[in-house]
This record gives sequence, C-alpha cells and structure tokens, in this order.
Amino acid sequence: MSLVKEFKEFAMKGNAFDMAIGIIIGAAFGKIVSSLVNDVIMPPLGVLIGGVDFTSLSVTLIEAVEGKEAVLLKYGAFLQTIVDFLIVAFAIFAAVKVMNTLRRKEEVAEAPAPPTPSNEEVLLSEIRDLLKRA
Repeated sequence: MSLVKEFKEFAMKGNAFDMAIGIIIGAAFGKIVSSLVNDVIMPPLGVLIGGVDFTSLSVTLIEAVEGKEAVLLKYGAFLQTIVDFLIVAFAIFAAVKVMNTLRRKEEVAEAPAPPTPSNEEVLLSEIRDLLKRA
C-alpha cells in the first residue's frame, strides 16, 4: 500500500477530523480563557492582594557585573503561571460540567417511555394474579 493511499485513509477517517476540530476549538477556547484570566480575573485579584505583580518577584543568585546580566530565580513568574493554570483548569472544568449537565438533560428528555404491554400480556398477568390468590 502506498504512503499516499495510507495517508488518505487516515485523513478521511472521522477520528482525524474530530481530533482536528477539537484542537482548533481548544486553541480558540484557550485564547478566551487567557483573556478571562489576564483581563478580567487578575486585575481585581491584584487589587485584593495590594497590587502585587507576581511576575516581578525574584531572588538574585548572582549580581550583575560589567557586561553580564544578573542571574535571577524568578519564582514570581512561576507562581503566576500556577495561578493562571488553576484558573484555566477551573474554567475548563466549569465548561465541561455545563456541557455534561446539558447533555444529561437531553438524554432524559429523549429517553423513550417503556413500551406498554400488549393485550395478551395484560391478560396473562391478570390470570397469574388470580392463580396466586386461589
């Protein structure tokens, strides 16, 4: 089988299309969540903690000398990344939870009612009940 034919079969499968769509939507959702974190959540959080910018927090390991920059341990940037991750993870969790709730409501609404018993089954159950009483 030629490489082109194998690639065509792979690309035409539904899984490849689903994966591509998921990646594209995920990237777009990532931009939305990043904007939510940077533009909506972090400004009030910064005000609450006294305007501290985590990214500027660091420890100097080696001082700057002629022509060489200082070596810094930038733990503030790391803390900011952790906060961003937690907010993004919570936003994704909330979105998935909403989607699952909506999906469950659809499943409940679409669940078919149990079939009603036929006349023969009704008569047989009545006969069974009469025999039990006797």
